[in-house]
Amino acid sequence: MMKNLFSGAGLARALFLLVSTLGLANPAFADSGDTAWILTSTALVLFMTLPGLALFYGGLVQGKNVLSVLMQCLALACLMSLVWIVVGYSIAFGDGNGAAEGTGALWGGLSKAFLGGVETSSMEGTIPESVFIMFQMTFAIITPALIVGAYAERVNFGAVLLFSTLWLIVVYAPVTHWVWGGGWLADRGVADFAGGLVVHATAGITSLVFVLMMGKRTGFPQDIRPPHNPAFVMLGACMLWVGWFGFNAGSALGASTGAGQAMLVTHLSAATASLVWMAIEWFKYGKPTLVGTATGTISGLATITPAAGSVGPMGAIIIGTLAAVICYMAVVLIRSKMKIDDSLDVFAVHGVGGILGTLLIPFLATLGPMAPGLAEGMTITSQLGAQLTGVVAVCVWSGIASAILLFVIKLLMSLRVSQEDEESGLDTATHGESAYGHH
Repeated sequence: MMKNLFSGAGLARALFLLVSTLGLANPAFADSGDTAWILTSTALVLFMTLPGLALFYGGLVQGKNVLSVLMQCLALACLMSLVWIVVGYSIAFGDGNGAAEGTGALWGGLSKAFLGGVETSSMEGTIPESVFIMFQMTFAIITPALIVGAYAERVNFGAVLLFSTLWLIVVYAPVTHWVWGGGWLADRGVADFAGGLVVHATAGITSLVFVLMMGKRTGFPQDIRPPHNPAFVMLGACMLWVGWFGFNAGSALGASTGAGQAMLVTHLSAATASLVWMAIEWFKYGKPTLVGTATGTISGLATITPAAGSVGPMGAIIIGTLAAVICYMAVVLIRSKMKIDDSLDVFAVHGVGGILGTLLIPFLATLGPMAPGLAEGMTITSQLGAQLTGVVAVCVWSGIASAILLFVIKLLMSLRVSQEDEESGLDTATHGESAYGHH
C-alpha cells in the first residue's frame, strides 16, 4: 500500500485529489488512467466507422456499389473531422458565446470555433480537453456516416458531402449541446448515456426524411438483390461490436466502475439481441441467416446505448430482447408494408432502437442486481416525462431541419444519380473503379 502511494502514479493521484478538493481550477495534469482509457475509447469509436461500418454497409449492398459505400464512409470521416474543429465542437460544447440570456440552452455559440480558447493545458474533468475534443469528434464522424445506409446505391456523392456538412452544424451539434453540453434537455434531466438521442435518433429520423425526399431505388421492392457479401456484413458488425465498448464504456469519461458496468451491459444486450433475431428468422423461415443475426447485434447495441449508464445486467437482457423483436418488426413494417426504401434499414434499427432504449430507462433503472437506479430526485413518472420530451424534441428538430436542408440542396444539385448510372453501379459511374472487375 505504502509502495503504491509513493510511486509516481500514486503521488500524482494524491496531488490530483488534493487540487480537486481545494477547488483549484485546471490542474496542470490529468488522471493518467482516465486519460489512457479515453484515448483507447477514441480509437475504438473511430474503428467503428473505419473499417467497421464501412464493411458492414459495404457487404449489404450489391457488388457494383460496394466501393461507393466505402468511399462515403472514408470521405465523411475526413470531412466531419474538419467541420467539428472549425465549428461543430463550439456549437456542441461552447458556453453560448455570451449570447442573449436563454440561447445558451439551445447552442454553445462560436467562442470555441477553430478551438479558440482551448489550451494545451485545458481540462475536461479528469482528462485533457484535447482528448475530449477528439473523443467527441469520433461520434460526430459516425453519426452522419450511419445515414449512408439509407441512401446507398443511388445517391449523388456531392450531395452526400454538402448535406453531411450542413447537417452536422444544424442538427447534430445543437442536439449534442441540448443533451450533453449543458443545454435545455440536460436541465430537464434527460438521460442519454452514449447517444440514443444524440446519435441514433438524429441519424434514424434523418434517414427516413432523406429517402422519402429522394425516392426509391429503381425496381424497389420487387427487384432488390440480397447482400452481395454476407462475410463483410459479419466482419463489419463484429468490428462495430468491439468498437462499441469505446462508444458506451468510453462515455463514462474515465476508467471507472461506470465504464465497467457500461461495457458489461452493452455486451449482454448485443449478445441477447443477436440470439433473439436469429431465433425469429429460424422460426419464421426455417433458416437462421448470418446477415440477420448480425443485424440483431447492431439492434442490441443501438438500443442499449442511451441506457448503458442506467441499467444493470437484467435490464440489458430485457433491452436486447425487445430490441430484436421491435426492430425486426420495424424492418418488416417499413420495407415490406410501407414500401419505404431505407436501403439498409437505418431508421428501423438505429432510429427505432435508439428511441426504444431511451424510453425504457425509467422502467429498468432499478431492476435487478447492479442496477444504478434513477437520478436523485427523479421518479419513474418524471424520468419518463423527461425522456419523452427528449425524444419528441430531437425527432421533430432532426426531421424538420433535415427536410429544409434537403430542399435547399435540391435547388443546387440532384440528390441522386441518373437511372443509367444507378443501373451501371456507383462504383464505376461515380468513382471510376470496380471492386470485382467491370460489371
